[in-house]
Amino acid sequence: MYSQISPHRADRIDLPGRYGAVAALRAPAAGTDLGATALLVPGFTGSKEDFAPLIDPLSDSGLEVVAIDLPGQYESAGPIAESDYRPAVLGEALAELVAKLSAEGRRVLLLGHSFGGLVARGAVFAGAPVAGLTLMSSGPGELPIGERRTALDQGEALMREHGIEAAHQVVEQRALANPNWPVLPDRLRDLLRDRFLRSTPSSLLGMGTAIRVEPDLVAKLARTLRTAQVPCLVVCGEADDAWSPAGQRDMAERLDADFAVLAGAAHSPNTETPDALLTTLLPTWRAWLTS
Repeated sequence: MYSQISPHRADRIDLPGRYGAVAALRAPAAGTDLGATALLVPGFTGSKEDFAPLIDPLSDSGLEVVAIDLPGQYESAGPIAESDYRPAVLGEALAELVAKLSAEGRRVLLLGHSFGGLVARGAVFAGAPVAGLTLMSSGPGELPIGERRTALDQGEALMREHGIEAAHQVVEQRALANPNWPVLPDRLRDLLRDRFLRSTPSSLLGMGTAIRVEPDLVAKLARTLRTAQVPCLVVCGEADDAWSPAGQRDMAERLDADFAVLAGAAHSPNTETPDALLTTLLPTWRAWLTS
């Protein structure tokens, strides 16, 4: 079983960031170094550990791997104002990190999952010098109406009135609907709870608002990528229940990006079907680096 506690060789480090330390998992390239870094950005309520199943395979392929917590998320420092958690603002902070990695002489392959995809495109708008952009289980704008958005509405109301512990009850209720939840290792359930409760309330509220109001910026992104000659990949699970696969396919067409749908995956291919995801990522990224 793959999960956020899958074993890996990465070291837990702190990187300098706009708001203080950026918590990261970093693994050097193993074997033939391709001179590139895979920078992995998690989604709303996620963390760097979401990419645990990908770290060693990416490292073994010759890529350095850096997976981060977004500002205010789990172990990363963050700003105070909720408005500073909009994708445009977080994108500027992410672009600064990309620039620092690039200054080390490495090409950066930027991947954003879900809300992290909106932040990753914000980094591209901010001029991040990336060698390629991957949007995974992300969309053209705000989260569509559905069960996930309803849970966000409920969680925000509870957090504003009763605090973060009350909001976490909504998360736990959704988790209990998963038939696999009772058999998850205690260590994994503890991590999922701990990272939510250790995130700053302003980050959860700010990101939660942002994901419900973000405009469709696909046309702007297409122009930016074309001007900078940056290739793009859109990838999602066949059962994604956040942004639909059809909507993500349309986004890929508008971006003139490669597109892949992964069988057996829902909203988190990185933990649900990492082998299939890697089968898509690695050939695409190698082609970008050699073109």
